[in-house]
Amino acid sequence: MQVKNIMSNNLIMIDKNQNICDALTMMKKNKVSRLPVVSTNKEEHKKELVGIATEKDIAIKLGSSKYGNMAPSHFHMSTLMAKDVIAVEEDANVSDVAKILLENNIGGVPIFANGVLKGLVSKSDFIDMCKGRAYENYHVKDLMTTELVYVSPEDRLVHARRVILDSHIGRLLVSDDNKLLGILTSKDVAMAFVNFRKTVSDKHMKTQIKNLTVADAMTSNVKKISVDDSIATVATKMLETGFNGYPVIDNEDNIVGIITKSDLLALIVKLEEE
Repeated sequence: MQVKNIMSNNLIMIDKNQNICDALTMMKKNKVSRLPVVSTNKEEHKKELVGIATEKDIAIKLGSSKYGNMAPSHFHMSTLMAKDVIAVEEDANVSDVAKILLENNIGGVPIFANGVLKGLVSKSDFIDMCKGRAYENYHVKDLMTTELVYVSPEDRLVHARRVILDSHIGRLLVSDDNKLLGILTSKDVAMAFVNFRKTVSDKHMKTQIKNLTVADAMTSNVKKISVDDSIATVATKMLETGFNGYPVIDNEDNIVGIITKSDLLALIVKLEEE
């Protein structure tokens, strides 16, 4: 199967001169976590891809001491975006594209046809494939990650941002006394930093940002998945909720793992190559 058969044709782009607030608004409105960043070629009257920006990029930049007291409206996409964009042609095989996402730890790639940007494919676009009958034979316990990364609700948000960055993951489990209290995603971190920078004066940002805690940004009432649920069931729930990952519980309601879209992507590669 070619990637053009699963890619999103409704391409949501952002200009390199727009700011972080614009990006987050567009992401929320269109339920996407990454945006191709474009520049307008005035001579040829067309838009050129110059980068890509994700929720994780926003969280990392906003929590960086390098940008100290800069307001969100001053963060242009040209500062935030990743410039070395990996892109593929529309006739690329889905298995090959899935490998690219996994090997480069990225969530999506732009799709081109004869030099023209046609769409974007993300991990979410692959998940619908997991609703097929073949995936009913695989269960969460077969794919889940058991090495869990936790933070405490009292931990500083800048610390959680660093954990996300160093661990190369997009979400952290929040616990206290071995009890799961919530989950913290890159999106949660980004939104908390944006709201903070909007309400705190420039001269106090650098000192007061240390007062932000995980509890200020985390999502409570976390949805969980059973170790015995089929991958087809997980895929359906991910598509219905838009969640990228779920904590996994055993029959005694203990947290024993986490399953993400990356885990499903790895299974897609395996089955497509058999």
